[in-house]
Amino acid sequence: MSEAAYLTATMLNVALAGRPVLQDISLSLSRRHLVALVGPNGAGKTTLLRALAGLLPSDGAIEVGGEALSALSLRERALRFAYLPQGHLVHWPLPARDIVALGRYPHGATDPARLSPKDEAAVARAMQATDVVTLAGRRVTELSGGERSRVALARVLAVEAPVLLADEPTASLDPRYQIEVMKNLRDAADGGMLVIVVTHDLGLAARFADTVLVLSGGRLAAQGAPAAALSDQTMAEVFRVSAYRADYQRETLIVPWAEI
Repeated sequence: MSEAAYLTATMLNVALAGRPVLQDISLSLSRRHLVALVGPNGAGKTTLLRALAGLLPSDGAIEVGGEALSALSLRERALRFAYLPQGHLVHWPLPARDIVALGRYPHGATDPARLSPKDEAAVARAMQATDVVTLAGRRVTELSGGERSRVALARVLAVEAPVLLADEPTASLDPRYQIEVMKNLRDAADGGMLVIVVTHDLGLAARFADTVLVLSGGRLAAQGAPAAALSDQTMAEVFRVSAYRADYQRETLIVPWAEI
């Protein structure tokens, strides 16, 4: 990659309940890149995302910003990684602005009602980036699924961490909001972050990602630019489908087409 690697993993292995889930994963990823993590159900995508952030125990070496992940405190990890889990579930009827303000917790902002000017500015930037400023005073439990997804994304953007990990952020969203969320993530990468997004939508991965990581059976089956990583061979061997390929408005179009 053109920039120095910010996040690296070397021979990463993860076992859950004694069962190997990830095996011999090595990767080197730079900031200002959007990385799509794809693969069949059960391939280990969520496990890899969580392991990279130190949320799961693993064997092997992980470095972030030139430092060993294992040497960082929990607070230091929370400042390096912003994590958006699946589902966007919020059970508290808090105003959307307060949910976004929770992103400043790693910086010491424990009360959304009493933010420093720096924290206020970070919250405002995140809400503007995801177009949720008009939702600030509304209870998040009363928002639509698309609105909640944007508020959830604003929360992780408010952390202003160098690495953003998003686990299926477009799941269950209609096409408009899927594109909107991916544009937000693309903007975050262009703004200097390393963004790693798990997705089942190979079309969105091909269109928005700089790099695609393909997991299969807990191993990296392919990695590289979208067209190369999602080659006909990979589509057949990993996903058991053929694909339709084209270029549209100077962007790569890859559509899973038929079973093999």
